[in-house]
Amino acid sequence: MDNPFFADISSPIVREAEVTKAARRRSATRRNVSIPTNVNEATPARIQMLARTPGSSFRQACTPQTRRQPELSGILGSVGRSPRFFPTPGNVSMRSGLDDMDWTAGVYLSPQRMGLMTGVDSPGSFTEDITLSAVMLREDDPGLTATASLFPNFLDSFLKHSSSGIFDLIESYEDNCNEQVEVLKKIVNRATPGQQKFSKTASVLWFLQQEMVTWRLIGSLYRDRIECDDEEECICELTDPNASEKLIIDTLFQRDSLVRQSQIVVDWLESIAKDEAGNFAENIEFYAKSVYWENTLHILKQRRLGVTGFSRQLVTELDPDAPIRQKLPLADLDREDDVRFMKYLFALIRAGLTDEAQRLCKRCGQAWRAASLEGWKLYHDPNLNGGMMLQPVEGNAYRSVWKACCWRMADEEQFNRYERAIYAALSGNLKQLLPVCDTWEDCVWAYFRIMVDSLVEQEIRAVSIAVDELEELPREYTEANWTLEKIFEELQALDKKQVLEENKAHYHIIQKFIILGDIDGLMDEFHDWLSKGKVLLPAHLLRFMTHFVLFLRSLCLQTKEDVCVDIIKTYIELLINEKYTDLIAFYVSHLPSDLAITQYSAFLESVTETEQRKHCLDLAREYGLDVAAVTKCVVENIRKKDAGEFTHHDLAPSLDAATTKEDRMKIDVIDWLVFDPTQRAEALKQSNAIMRKFLASKKHEAAKEVFSKIPEDSVAEVYKLWENQAMETNFPAEDENAIREHLCIRAYLEAHETFNEWFKQMKCAPQTPTLAPHASFTETVAHEHKEKKFQMDYEMWSGHLEALTSEVKEKIYNVLLFVNGGWMVDTREDAEEDAERSHQMDLLRQLCLPMMGFLLHTVLHSTKQYQECLKLADVISSEQQKLYQVFSKEEMRKFLQKLRESSLMLLDQNLDPLGYDIQPK
Repeated sequence: MDNPFFADISSPIVREAEVTKAARRRSATRRNVSIPTNVNEATPARIQMLARTPGSSFRQACTPQTRRQPELSGILGSVGRSPRFFPTPGNVSMRSGLDDMDWTAGVYLSPQRMGLMTGVDSPGSFTEDITLSAVMLREDDPGLTATASLFPNFLDSFLKHSSSGIFDLIESYEDNCNEQVEVLKKIVNRATPGQQKFSKTASVLWFLQQEMVTWRLIGSLYRDRIECDDEEECICELTDPNASEKLIIDTLFQRDSLVRQSQIVVDWLESIAKDEAGNFAENIEFYAKSVYWENTLHILKQRRLGVTGFSRQLVTELDPDAPIRQKLPLADLDREDDVRFMKYLFALIRAGLTDEAQRLCKRCGQAWRAASLEGWKLYHDPNLNGGMMLQPVEGNAYRSVWKACCWRMADEEQFNRYERAIYAALSGNLKQLLPVCDTWEDCVWAYFRIMVDSLVEQEIRAVSIAVDELEELPREYTEANWTLEKIFEELQALDKKQVLEENKAHYHIIQKFIILGDIDGLMDEFHDWLSKGKVLLPAHLLRFMTHFVLFLRSLCLQTKEDVCVDIIKTYIELLINEKYTDLIAFYVSHLPSDLAITQYSAFLESVTETEQRKHCLDLAREYGLDVAAVTKCVVENIRKKDAGEFTHHDLAPSLDAATTKEDRMKIDVIDWLVFDPTQRAEALKQSNAIMRKFLASKKHEAAKEVFSKIPEDSVAEVYKLWENQAMETNFPAEDENAIREHLCIRAYLEAHETFNEWFKQMKCAPQTPTLAPHASFTETVAHEHKEKKFQMDYEMWSGHLEALTSEVKEKIYNVLLFVNGGWMVDTREDAEEDAERSHQMDLLRQLCLPMMGFLLHTVLHSTKQYQECLKLADVISSEQQKLYQVFSKEEMRKFLQKLRESSLMLLDQNLDPLGYDIQPK
């Protein structure tokens, strides 16, 4: 049978089935290109993206600086970059069914999903970053190790772009994620398959790709929401009754944010698909370069020439509708080619690469199909408005007829399901498009694409005066009442297990609420995630949540402040645990002031090195924290740890208790207050509080160490600071009392230390040499030499002891007779009341002063100054110092017993009980 299409073929390509299959195997091996069996199960190796997803030129008119005439190029797939996207190289997200709730446990990835992430490297990539890769491969969790730099990088980006523009910052976030994605790909590519740690790395890779495209979505949508809100108020309805379809839709996109932002979502999803698709159209060879159905053509030619051996019944005509019209099959290889071709053609439509799909059709001998993909363009004749020069007409004047044909073709069950999906996407037939959408991204794309297409069609039919001339389309399409909420409700009800699982993924939930513009709803989700204490949030997700909160604050968008604070707090805890010391101050500065002080002081408690402490305080000043309040809080936190009641001396385990680890922390914490001279008054107050506790428990060495932490010029610095303030107010009572207490403690410590030296000297008196009876002459001479040496040593010892005795008497009397009211007694009563401090000072008087009296008596009695011992009674009973009030009854009884012993020694010396000579009667 003659066929015009058959007759016009002059140079057919003839291939035997075996040769064709062998050639395909060789080509696949040579190019190392994976050919997926399902477009949603695997994708070929992805290369670095050179251009952003095709966007709609309708939305370009929303930018005030760049008004352009609208086209329908973004609604149904187009070429060109969307102005709402930022140019970010590299691949974007992996269409995976991972439930990121299990991310921290090392999610298992199917071979298909692993194939997505382990695409073929470029020829030179094996030698790139070899040192980095070698190190990472040895790590237990190389994914987390490789991406650790994201935490400081995000802070650097924030600081760098805080003044240049918020959307430059979002672009920088996306770039940071993309860089780490490229690093992780190299790690996964070079890893041994099946290792658990690399499954975790692949999970991190998926996570970061999702974060990257989420930042892209945020930048695109919020740029439109912020920049076009005011502009929409100035846009008027189209008044020209003869306006073309293109002008009608141009006005629609300018005034209707729902249509415009829905198209942005479509562009965003197509950009993801484009990144996953890579450049497979260039890598895959379709063997029919210019001839369609070449194997069927060859068989029909052979039959025409009378060649036998082809018994199977095939189509007899080769026009595009022949298989459907004749209900006869093509040759097996052509049918296989058709199925594969339609999958890739749909992948191009899914990625928004309509022009590339048309080029592929032409290259494979299907120019008619390329023409069928052209009919969606909106009609516009610029010559109707007059003009000197004739301009070309744009679009399809019979677009409604074309759309109706596409709709009916999508409903035709005899066509391949991918072919039906292609024309369903072009005509707005959601029912026939969804069956080939297997992932969350695919389904969202299908719904939003159909919604935009439906809203555009409704606008044309509502405004155009030629509505009667338009082809009828199903009412459920032309009268559909689309809302964003309705789309996501239907997604929840889809009978697709993978999509239902992906609905629960962290980033898909985030993306949903961002698209809806429901920030409060997203904050509620964040709150739920944070409240699940047993399920720790992935570190990178927490980083994203924190910077998203900061992004909202930068735009002055009000949301649930308590949730925002919880997110930042949790992120700070993560940074503290992971030792990101240089980052903490910045994020703490974004908390309410009281909470910021508490959080940063809690962090500083774990910082022990002096230089590191100074560095942390410098960072706190740089980011505007109240350093004085922070350091005070640090000291108080540590000072009050394990705080117990004051211990009476008699209950202490030894004369000078040992310094514990907890005590050492309290000693060293004073360093926080001595870096800044303006905090010397606070340093005195806090050191006094610590030393009071040590003195109460007889930890005198610990108290001395605390005292030594305070610079000697501290008192002078406090007065100097007051003088520098022009002495506008009286010297603060709290500071004056703190200085006096500091001096009281110094006097006590000096007395205690001097007594210890005296006591040691007292115990090391030279021993009198003895001479054995019947000693020889030599022994006698030696004894005489020893006696001479003893006399010299004794004189030296006695002189030193006398000096120490005089000094210790002076030091103890300085305590007992402390000026202006007594030891540990404040002179200023107008200070702010501190009940705890007052109680401790009263208790210290009761604990320390009686002991000082006993020590002084010991010194005097041991050095035979018995008369002066009795004079202590006058000191204790004096109404000026009222020291007798701090003695308990038992202590007073014991002290009087000591005085009695001294009095008896005086009586033995023939003196009266008070040490005076006995007067004869």
